[in-house]
Amino acid sequence: MVVFTVGQVAQYIKQVLSKDDMLQDLWISGEVSNTRISQSGHAYFTIKDDTSQLRCIMFRNGLGMDMLTDGAAITSHGYLSFYNARGSLDLVTDAVVADGLGPLSLEFERLKASLEKEGLFDNSRKRALPRFPSTIGLVTSPQGAVYHDICNVLARRYPLAEIILCPTTVQGNEAENGIRRALQFLNDDGRSDVIILARGGGSLEELWPFNLESVARAIYASRIPVVSAIGHETDFTIADLVADVRAATPSAAAELVSPDKTTLQESLNRLCERLRSKTNAQLAEHKLELAELVSCLDSGLPNMDMQRREIDDALHQMTVLFSNNVNARIVNIKTTEARLAVLNPVSTLKRGFSVVEKLEKGDLIYSPSQVKIGDGLRITATDGSYTAIVGTRSKKIKSPSSKTVSGTRLFD
Repeated sequence: MVVFTVGQVAQYIKQVLSKDDMLQDLWISGEVSNTRISQSGHAYFTIKDDTSQLRCIMFRNGLGMDMLTDGAAITSHGYLSFYNARGSLDLVTDAVVADGLGPLSLEFERLKASLEKEGLFDNSRKRALPRFPSTIGLVTSPQGAVYHDICNVLARRYPLAEIILCPTTVQGNEAENGIRRALQFLNDDGRSDVIILARGGGSLEELWPFNLESVARAIYASRIPVVSAIGHETDFTIADLVADVRAATPSAAAELVSPDKTTLQESLNRLCERLRSKTNAQLAEHKLELAELVSCLDSGLPNMDMQRREIDDALHQMTVLFSNNVNARIVNIKTTEARLAVLNPVSTLKRGFSVVEKLEKGDLIYSPSQVKIGDGLRITATDGSYTAIVGTRSKKIKSPSSKTVSGTRLFD
């Protein structure tokens, strides 16, 4: 027979509890009773149900301490610990939330409160988006509709921007590391002026990678402004709270980061008119000043024909100089207008190009490798569209490969 001391048994119980993963990460629901707040700010209370009760301790930095009132129905998170000196089993609590939430919702609330306390959601650290981004980083799955929606919006509104796609899975076990690596790559690459982090709608479980602490900290650490576009407008994730800007949908994110080319054209027209008006006003003012000087010379010095001719020449040269300056600026503006017109997708179609899409899903066809014999196609030209069936494919023609979708910069 082996005889143990009380201390040995107590220490054994403590070791067993510390090695049990389930008992070190517990969510327990029940009713609060016997609440006491010590002078040091720590809370001591009991959580109970109809058959049992458990002593609990929450240190003063715990989350949700204001919910610890006798009779409150709560769910408490913590780990079990055995206190040798008193021989008692305690739940060391780090977070308390309202009862009735599921495990994922409880974890969401716990992490949200913790990161908020650290300051990861502070508006003071969030950055404004660039007005005219030359390069836009995109973190999403290339297989989903989200990628094509964002590209279509950017092509329509702001085709001058280059898009760098950093592909990743956006749900499942691989999503966490994939999202973190994609954000790190775009920061190390350094070309992007803004990053869109996007995926389509889904259940809480499908969106869960965007509620993970490691993803939140990767967004927080990004040196480039991040726009989150996770799910539908009603979906809300930890990533949305940490990001510099939250967009209701992926398409809305594309609109947030891109100016509208039509608006830019109107702004250029207004600037052109203001330049012409201001230049004409200055020219008229100087003409009047010179006329007054000539009048003074005529009346005061009637015999100074040479000086009068010099003034006339100066007036003529100034008039020519101002006119040349105005004409040069007008030419520059018209050149810019012509470049914008060339970038218009309709102009491209009028030059004999067409848009080819899969008939069933509407995916854009960039290469013959995307289709097989028998696939239905929709071909859109400048005056309408028609359908076709893939018959045969010609041999592959080599073309320069590119990992990015490029555009021309707006300003030289």
